[in-house]
Amino acid sequence: RLSGQGYPVIPGRLRAMVMSLPEVIERQTWGKPTFRVQNKLCVTLAPDGSSVTLKSSPEEQQALIAADPDTFTTAAHLGRHGWITVLLDRANESDMEELVTDAWRRAAPKGLLSERHSQD
Repeated sequence: RLSGQGYPVIPGRLRAMVMSLPEVIERQTWGKPTFRVQNKLCVTLAPDGSSVTLKSSPEEQQALIAADPDTFTTAAHLGRHGWITVLLDRANESDMEELVTDAWRRAAPKGLLSERHSQD
């Protein structure tokens, strides 16, 4: 699924990826930037910008960690729900765009998903 090729993602670019998705807001929570769609958490950025935690599924989490355990880890606190932490200096932009969009889809209400789907 992931290409593993390309340049590492910088925190500013990650923020732009997330904020480009419909109805996403950024809020400081737990001392770090968090990103929400209609108040549902989908992405958090580490305070130092070194990693991002994303909403995922347990199956996707296991597959990513098995494929590249140096880049992907089980997220603290939310890992049991399938959330994954990604080290940004090891992730590439196209893969992160896919993971961010997937996290958004998992958090977005069904009505917003069908709106987006009809626009694509």
